[in-house]
Amino acid sequence: MMTTSEWDKLSERLPLWLEESRRHSVNGAPASYIPELAHAPADALGITIASADGRQLTFGDCGISFTLQSISKVFTLLLALMDQGEEGVFRKVGMEPTGDDFNSMLKLELVEPGIPFNPLINAGAIVISSLIRGQTPAEKTGRILAFFRELTGDPALTWNEQVRASEASTAHRNRSLAYFLKDNRVLDEDVEEVLDVYFRHCSIEATCQHIAKLALVLALGGKDPATGRQLVPRRYVQIAKSFMITCGMYNASGEFAIKVGLPAKSGVAGGILALVPGRYGIGVIGPALNDKGNSVAGVQLLQTMSEACDWSIF
Repeated sequence: MMTTSEWDKLSERLPLWLEESRRHSVNGAPASYIPELAHAPADALGITIASADGRQLTFGDCGISFTLQSISKVFTLLLALMDQGEEGVFRKVGMEPTGDDFNSMLKLELVEPGIPFNPLINAGAIVISSLIRGQTPAEKTGRILAFFRELTGDPALTWNEQVRASEASTAHRNRSLAYFLKDNRVLDEDVEEVLDVYFRHCSIEATCQHIAKLALVLALGGKDPATGRQLVPRRYVQIAKSFMITCGMYNASGEFAIKVGLPAKSGVAGGILALVPGRYGIGVIGPALNDKGNSVAGVQLLQTMSEACDWSIF
C-alpha cells in the first residue's frame, strides 16, 4: 500500500529527478516518420502520478497535449476482448513477443499460421481494430472514443485531425501489413476502413493527466478510482498488463522489465503509460525518442523513480 512517507518523498524529490532525466533528451529526437509528430519540443518532459486514494502529483511539461499512438493499443485490446471474448481475439492474434520492430512483417510470412504475434505490434493492433464491434468505421471509432472518455472521465476527449491525416498519408508500411493480413485471410474487413479506425484511435489527443487516469484504472484491476465500479473485467486487465510487461516497450521490453519492472506502454509521440499495481497510475510525456521508439528521458525518469521507491513487481 501507499505510505504517507512515500508520497512525501515523491512530492519532494520528483522535481529534481525530472530535471536530471530531462538532460537525457539530447540523446534522442521526436519521431519524424509521421511528419506532424516531428514538431514536438524535443526537450519537453512531464509526469503525472495519480494515486488510488485520489491524490495527484504533476510536474514538468504536463500542459503539452500529445497523441496516444501505441498507448491506445492497450485499450482497443480491452474493448475487443469485451466485444469478442478471449477466443475471438486470440484466434486472430497471438500472445508472444516478436523480437522484431513494431512495424515488421517478417514473421507474418515466415511463421505459421501467419497471424500477428501479439496485439501491441502494428499488425496485431490493426487486426484488433477490425474486431471492435460496429457496422461502420464511424461506429467503431465512436465506441472506442466513448470507451476512452469513460475511463478518463473527460467527455471532450477526441482525436487530433492533423496527426490523423499525417499518419494516414504516410502509412505505407501499415498499409502493406494490412493488405498482407487481408491476403492471409486474417483480416476480413475492407483494409482502408480498418486502417481508418486504427489511425483515429492512435491519434486520440491526451495529456499526462489523461494517461495517469487510464493507468490508474488498470492499476486497480479495471475499477473506476472514484466509484469502485468495475469498468473492465479484471481478467481482461490481467491480460493487458501481461502484454505490457512482455511487449509494451517495443524491442526494449525486456530491458525495461529488468531496469524498471512495471507494466508500461509507450507511444511514438513520446508518451508512456505505467502503473504500480494497486497504487498508482503514471503518465509521462517526453517526445525525444531512442532508437527503439521509447521516450529517452521518460524511461530514465521511470527507472529513477522505480529504483528509489522499490516499485519493481519482480
